[in-house]
Amino acid sequence: MKRILAAVGAAVLLFWAASAAAQEAKIIKSHEDFGDYRVIYSVFNSDFIKPEIAQNYQLVRAGDRAFVNVSVVKKDGGTKGLASEMSGTASNLMQQSRNLEFTEIRDGDAVYYLAPLRFEDEEVLTFNVNVKLPDGRTETITFRRKLERG
Repeated sequence: MKRILAAVGAAVLLFWAASAAAQEAKIIKSHEDFGDYRVIYSVFNSDFIKPEIAQNYQLVRAGDRAFVNVSVVKKDGGTKGLASEMSGTASNLMQQSRNLEFTEIRDGDAVYYLAPLRFEDEEVLTFNVNVKLPDGRTETITFRRKLERG
């Protein structure tokens, strides 16, 4: 009887640990902090951009296109992006790499940077972005995303 209870208890703990690990895996990190600055990043399908904004900035919208979006804000409550410099690469699982060319977008007082990207459906890409912060330091952010066509 003790062995059965021990086995059931071990199974419950195993399922609990697996569930906790699965919940942790669902969290997608979207920022990195560097001193007084926070670098916020995302990747989204180009169809999310309104046609008039795409036209104003000559951005291409298509089902196989995405944008890498990066902005730098003050960590202590800053909500508007600050002027920075960006460069980077996106690499697939076969280590094929392509350069990211960022365009500065100014929307009122806010500043953010978009880099267009073509992708295959369900492609997993690793992004390495070098960010020159307003104080002159250069930091690198690295993140991975799976892209799907809308």
